[in-house]
Formats: sequence, structure tokens, C-alpha cells
Amino acid sequence: MAEFLNDPFANLADVPTFTVTSETFSEGDTVPAPQRSKAFGVPGGEDLSPQLSWSGFPEETKAFAVTCFDPEAPTGSGFWHWVVADLPADVTSLPVGAGTPGSDLLPAGAVTFRNDGGAEGYIGAAPPAGHGLHRYFFIVHALSEPLGLEPGGSPAFVGFNMFFKSIGRAWITATFEVE
Repeated sequence: MAEFLNDPFANLADVPTFTVTSETFSEGDTVPAPQRSKAFGVPGGEDLSPQLSWSGFPEETKAFAVTCFDPEAPTGSGFWHWVVADLPADVTSLPVGAGTPGSDLLPAGAVTFRNDGGAEGYIGAAPPAGHGLHRYFFIVHALSEPLGLEPGGSPAFVGFNMFFKSIGRAWITATFEVE
């Protein structure tokens, strides 16, 4: 098993955890081909966000955000694959492909921000060949209120704003490596 030095939660507030599951993969599985990056040329990649469901979040939750983050990306700051916020509090799942721009699979009011590839929407796993095993954290953030940010903001800006409104967090992790 690979040893990982990057903890994506190290500088975040300690908040209660809840449960997130996926019909697309289980905790620790390899990222399935459709969730890999076609845009970055990964064979079989379709840039389709996975199905996600969550439960057990704090009662006072007023909105959710969903992110996908690769802390092993060789950037010094990881790589954000997906950032969507202001999902209504009564939404407890997203279907496969909800991160596809123009798909109409996100609920009204949800705001998608640009990923680190520069586009708004989900971009699949694409670690550099020979770089080793990467983890992909699909994180659901329970928020005390919607963020109310305009589209186009960077993942770091969204994360900074979530820091002040996060009241719970759940994640499921998949891995991928290109040899």
C-alpha cells in the first residue's frame, strides 16, 4: 500500500462526519473508466461524475457542496476535479453525469465552479504516467447556509468560503494510477 503524505483535511475545521456512498464504486476501489478523463486522454475516460448519495448529516444543514480532490497531483496544491455548491438541503443524491455541463442533472440553485482544468464541471482522473497511485476524494460538505457565490470562482476561493459554513463532511475515496 502506498504511503500518502497529503491530508486534504489537515487545515479544515473538525466537523461531524456523516455517510456518503456511491453506486459507481466502493470505498478504496479503482476509479472506473467512465470517471477518468477523456479531456486529458485517458483511455476509456468519459469525464462522467459518479453517482453519490449521502445521509446522516446535521439536522441544521441548509445546503450542500460536492467536491472531488486529488491531493497527490504534482502541483504543490493538489488538483480539484469538481466543485459544485448550493445544492438544496433536501437533495441527498446526484446521478452519474451530474457534473457534465448542460446535463440538467443538478438541482435548481446549484452552482458549478471551474475545476483546475479551467472548465466548469467534472473532469475525470488523469494522474501523470509513472507518478504513482493517486487518491480521489469525493466529498459532500454540509453547510449552515448556501455559499451564494457567483460561478467562475476558483476551487480555493470556494473552499475558503466553505470553511466558515461547514457543519459536517462525508467522503468516499477511489484511487487510480497510470503506469
